[in-house]
Amino acid sequence: MIILYRLAALLAALWLTGCATAGSEISPPKARLTILVSIDGFRPDYLERGLTPNLGELAAGGVRGTMTPSFPSLTFPNHYALITGLRPDRNGVIANTMEDPAWPEATFKSSDSQAAADGRWWEQAAPLWVSAERQGIAAASMMWPGSQAEIRGVRPSRWARYDKAMTSDQRVDGLLAWIDDKTLKLGFAALYFDVVDIEGHHHGPASAELNAGVGRADAAVGRLVQGLKARGLWETTNLIVVSDHGMADQPPDQTIWLDDLIAADTFRVVMAGALAGIQPAPGAQSQVAAVLTRPQPHMTCWEKAAIPARFHYGRNRRVPPIVCLADRGWYITTRAPKRTTDVGTHGYDPADPTMRAVFIAHGPAFKRGVVLPVFDNVDVYPLLTRLIGIKGEKGDGELKPVKAALR
Repeated sequence: MIILYRLAALLAALWLTGCATAGSEISPPKARLTILVSIDGFRPDYLERGLTPNLGELAAGGVRGTMTPSFPSLTFPNHYALITGLRPDRNGVIANTMEDPAWPEATFKSSDSQAAADGRWWEQAAPLWVSAERQGIAAASMMWPGSQAEIRGVRPSRWARYDKAMTSDQRVDGLLAWIDDKTLKLGFAALYFDVVDIEGHHHGPASAELNAGVGRADAAVGRLVQGLKARGLWETTNLIVVSDHGMADQPPDQTIWLDDLIAADTFRVVMAGALAGIQPAPGAQSQVAAVLTRPQPHMTCWEKAAIPARFHYGRNRRVPPIVCLADRGWYITTRAPKRTTDVGTHGYDPADPTMRAVFIAHGPAFKRGVVLPVFDNVDVYPLLTRLIGIKGEKGDGELKPVKAALR
């Protein structure tokens, strides 16, 4: 009888050991690294064109979703929203071109590398790499907007100035070289690709050139994955792929000329495009607003204080006194200077399906085969802080909309 009891105890111990082993096999390994990749201008429906085997594999083995960009649906405001968790009206990057009454001598333009390196434009919010570095987590940024400036006295441990001539593959190789640096144990890295956005602007979202750009971006993501696998890091890396906004056709003949509506000497255009910001001349605010804010074909204008609440926009001192939003496909400008020759653009209402942004996540922290409902892009920030294991800044996003993706 004693022998039988001992045998039963031994079998029970072996069974419990087996349960513990099985549990450890399904527990996700601790992530060493979180990488956030942006493919500028990548619409979610581009995944359905049969051009993205690498992104498709990531989505199938992880999580896929669609994001609503923040207003305005422009590049710099949304990249900063993603990395700060604050919408543009609160993060301070309210457009790709902007002015600040505190510095009347300065103008910010996304194409101006000197302005982009001026930390004054970015300091209304602290990007993720600032919080990470302050909490002892080394961060790197390969051309993510904002990272070439010192913000609140901090830079990422590794960063690269934006260089349009550098290919997507070269950017991947640069990031992998940082990962290989034995003196640096990266916990977070951001990587930026612009090829899809460039082709979308120049040739339109339905063009062969756009499709080729999508293929090149997908191949670059594949190159990153293979690089991580070759280094034995794939199983311990959380990879998130996002975009900042989508892209819409913009026929050249669909232009709204502001100087056909109001006298040219009564206003100045701060920013033009799908979204226009207008600075009335001194004493002309009422006159300009009276004309623009009444119903206009193909656009809607508001004085700053009357911008609809759903846009979360208009309180920042950098927002111009009058803001006009074009209907999809239309472009707002003046006859001088000459308008852009692009045939694709963005900046339209974030609720427009063509403005939607992609979200794909893969790694030990994520479930497999999950499709998330549409969520706001500021919700990415609290997800990132959780993955990296840092305390983030208080923001506009929530973890709840993406929590179903996590193991």
